Amino acid sequence: MENHPMPLIGQKVDDVEFAIFHEGSDKKAKLSDYQGKWLILFFYPADFTFVCPTELVDVAESYDQFKDLNAEIVSVSTDTVFVHKAWKDASPTIGKISYPMAADPTGKLCRMFGTYIPEEGLSYRGTFIIDPDGVIKAYEIHDNSIGRSAEELLRKLRAAIHVRENGGEVCPARWKPGDDTLKPRMDLVGKI
Repeated sequence: MENHPMPLIGQKVDDVEFAIFHEGSDKKAKLSDYQGKWLILFFYPADFTFVCPTELVDVAESYDQFKDLNAEIVSVSTDTVFVHKAWKDASPTIGKISYPMAADPTGKLCRMFGTYIPEEGLSYRGTFIIDPDGVIKAYEIHDNSIGRSAEELLRKLRAAIHVRENGGEVCPARWKPGDDTLKPRMDLVGKI
């Protein structure tokens, strides 16, 4: 691991256009379309697979909670919008999805966010929380055999929102709205 890429935290995302399948049709979108909202980019390997539908429906079942937090979910795979449509039409589980499904057949978005697997033409499972100013606040990328949790993603989003709205406060492990936060200061060092 000699050539470590620069961490993405704190970086403003470049604007890029991509195709989405949303509300029954294919459309064009840009990352800048989501400015003013929290954006969750939810990368996954491919449609018609095994773990992916469990994650996508988990997020779909929590979608209203994300929207209530002024957040938009955009799932991203290297499939085309036509494959997204076919999957939605064929699977009652995927039929529950109402958030935009981005198509990235050239891997442009996946490369931009570091999730692309060149030898497979697929994406790793990557989750990116981007603030209303287009700045990456949190992300995780992991092996495709490990599914993610909408509940944990909501917790992280709520923590990011709380920190943004309450400058100087930080959220400890397992923090949830209503829990105590911390205000970093020297007298706490070694006492937590």
